[in-house]
Amino acid sequence: MTDPLFQPYVLNNGVTVKNRLVVAPMTHFASQPDGTLSPQERNFLSNRAENMGMFITAATLVAQNGKAFHGQPEALGEQHLDSLRETAALLQQQGAKAILQIHHGGWQALPELLKGETAISASEHAASGAQAASESQIADLIEAFARAADLALRAGFDGVEIHGANGYLLQQFFSAQSNRRDDQWGGSLDKRLRFPLAVVDAVVQVRERHAKPEFIIGYRFSPEEAGEHGLTMADTFALIDALAAKPLQYLHISLWDFNKTARRGADTQRTRMALVHEHLAGRLPLIGVGNLLSGQQIRAAAQSGWAEFIALGKAVLLNPNIATLLQAQRDSEIVTELDPEQADHYGIPDVLWGYCQQGGAWLPPLKGQAWQPMDI
Repeated sequence: MTDPLFQPYVLNNGVTVKNRLVVAPMTHFASQPDGTLSPQERNFLSNRAENMGMFITAATLVAQNGKAFHGQPEALGEQHLDSLRETAALLQQQGAKAILQIHHGGWQALPELLKGETAISASEHAASGAQAASESQIADLIEAFARAADLALRAGFDGVEIHGANGYLLQQFFSAQSNRRDDQWGGSLDKRLRFPLAVVDAVVQVRERHAKPEFIIGYRFSPEEAGEHGLTMADTFALIDALAAKPLQYLHISLWDFNKTARRGADTQRTRMALVHEHLAGRLPLIGVGNLLSGQQIRAAAQSGWAEFIALGKAVLLNPNIATLLQAQRDSEIVTELDPEQADHYGIPDVLWGYCQQGGAWLPPLKGQAWQPMDI
């Protein structure tokens, strides 16, 4: 029987991805303070892309005022080009398409990492001290995403993924909960969509300027938010329709649980994955993700019909060779719990390893400990 995980997929720009497995973007807290590749990051990336179709990097910073993680990789200017080249080559040498995720934290940026700059968002955010972005700052932000895409293309990446999920800057503009503007960038749904779509257009223009139609552009989104004015499935359907009208190659949903049902704005008896895939109706392929640890869970997700690609995060942390194990039907060898006494740390960088040893819903389950799900 043909394994659905290992069937090639031809994107709408003619690029063939060799199979349906994707390494999900994972924050590893391991880049140098200047945002360049470190030895630990190099080690982490060096053996996790084998037999994967695509490898999406950790969220990579596009502007200094959006740095949200210690050890975050950066794509701010020419000073990062050599590091980006090495990162792309590391992944491609293992046979995967190398995708750079481009990111701005908005109000989630950490003040101690901003080098004196002030965090900005769609609207003022009192708790963080972030200020509402001015018209000129919005133009600068759009240009920052375009510049990062330009660096990625010149560095030899196969594509970029625009990070519009997890409550970061693009989602802050899209959500009525965080965007309280009354100008052209906020208010109605169409106006709240304007900034994310402007970023998409700017990145597409970079590809056109270089005449590189084979350069892959994807977009990651979170389908719902908590809170009275948070995003609903109905909002997400509008976002999907707007994105599907753009010359993108894929959409990537951000979920903690692949099988989680909708909260509101659609049939709450059905999974978000199924609803989004049905609404897309084949206009773009969808990457699904969400707490898929065992071979059985990964294969069930692939067979659900809710996604063209399956992304793995925690499973890749625990099993650098997970795609090889799946391809060889060696599911019994797949590790699903983290052993905090593991001597080689699974090749996980030190800071991330420290978090892993403490445990948490966003990290792999700890051996012998109860694991609490995230209600998102």
